[in-house]
Amino acid sequence: MPRVKTGPYTKRRRKKWLAAAKGYWGARAKLYKTARRQVMHGLISAYRERRRKKRVFRALMIIRINAGLRSHDINYSHFIHGLKLAGVELDRSVLSDMAIHSPDDFAQIVGLAKEQLEQPGPA
Repeated sequence: MPRVKTGPYTKRRRKKWLAAAKGYWGARAKLYKTARRQVMHGLISAYRERRRKKRVFRALMIIRINAGLRSHDINYSHFIHGLKLAGVELDRSVLSDMAIHSPDDFAQIVGLAKEQLEQPGPA
């Protein structure tokens, strides 16, 4: 069986990892083994944070809505319940944007939710 020389392929594979580690500090950008470990760690962190970002932004939107509701004497959970009773299907990102940029329109939606909460429900 003839001898197979894999030098070019090994070099290409290692250069790929080192290119991905470009910008890292010290040996993490220069040495293959540490660069590969650091890039793998970075990819794992990026995957995890892409999922975490959705939770963080939802919490931020809820905080913004709640801050907009304080002046209307209603808390967040009652507000959302009133919106569901009213059949309003605005998502939290739109509601938080309205609470910040157009408080008058947000006040109308809060009034609608309050009306629904005040109506007596089916006994």
